[in-house]
Amino acid sequence: MSIPDLAERLAQQPRAILAHSPTPIELMPNLAKALGTEAKLWVKRDDCTGLAMGGNKARQLEFYFGEAQAQNADTVLITGAVQSNFVRSCAAAAAKLGMQCHIQLEERVPKDDPLYRNSGNVLLDKLLGAHLTSYPEGEDEAGADAELERMADDLRGQGRTPYVIHLAADHPPRGSLGYIVAASEILGQLQEVDLKIDRVVIASGSAATHAGTLFGLKALGSDIPVTGVCVRRGADVQAPRVLKTCDAIAGILGCANPVTEADVTVTDGYIGPGYGRPDDGTREAISMAARMEALVLDPVYTGKVMAGMIGLVRDGSIGAGENALFIHTGGTPAVFAYANDLAEVLEA
Repeated sequence: MSIPDLAERLAQQPRAILAHSPTPIELMPNLAKALGTEAKLWVKRDDCTGLAMGGNKARQLEFYFGEAQAQNADTVLITGAVQSNFVRSCAAAAAKLGMQCHIQLEERVPKDDPLYRNSGNVLLDKLLGAHLTSYPEGEDEAGADAELERMADDLRGQGRTPYVIHLAADHPPRGSLGYIVAASEILGQLQEVDLKIDRVVIASGSAATHAGTLFGLKALGSDIPVTGVCVRRGADVQAPRVLKTCDAIAGILGCANPVTEADVTVTDGYIGPGYGRPDDGTREAISMAARMEALVLDPVYTGKVMAGMIGLVRDGSIGAGENALFIHTGGTPAVFAYANDLAEVLEA
């Protein structure tokens, strides 16, 4: 698919501009030196997208809020983990666009730490004026979405016009369109400086960012392989989810899916104890990124993805002379909520 053709299809989708873009691509020479590799390690700074401390969700929310505005919604509902970057960014977007925001926080991570419960993204949710409720389950996407719909019905009864951002993969992944835009942005930036990237390393959770990036690159004729680092599910479950999301993107845009099963690469070797639970590899990655490149990573997503990139360097998958691009999807506020989990790093 040509760039003009893809751009035209995207332009037909309602969109509310929220993200600061383009975000820069920077070299990480100190990290490469510390790892003893002659590969060049790069970072796409999507932690710099603005919108209440930035992150990848700003790009995704442009297409959800675009549809919400097209439907004349005055209220948005969303669900996520207690320290969800998505719900915090949603609260920020709602405030910016003059809408009410209702956030449902799921018990996805078994933590009673007061910092986890009250600091980081939760503090920002409240500061941004969101209405918070709790959902007792953490692995029940259908149930969480159903509860959002019930809340939306209550709001309609109060005379409001709600828009629901669903969690489960059986709903249109409009947020993925933001990373098709990002993929086009990346290719343009690489062309400007005549840089060839040999691999992209990215978080694979809901699959929206992973699938959107992969779809965008393939649709624009790029064969750059994308390695998704699983942060929530095993590879056997995550790979089909990525492909299914790509199929759904094609349905939204009314085009063929350029992504095949062979294009989907995921690794679940860096999940550690589970979603939102860092291990020593995550802590090491957070420490190295901060002290060598002044990059602030979080224990839920980017810390695990950086651990994945470090692992790929150490096992030779990213070899000498190669250029690898780490997509920094943000998550900065969560660092404050996980201060106790990072005690060893802080004391080292």
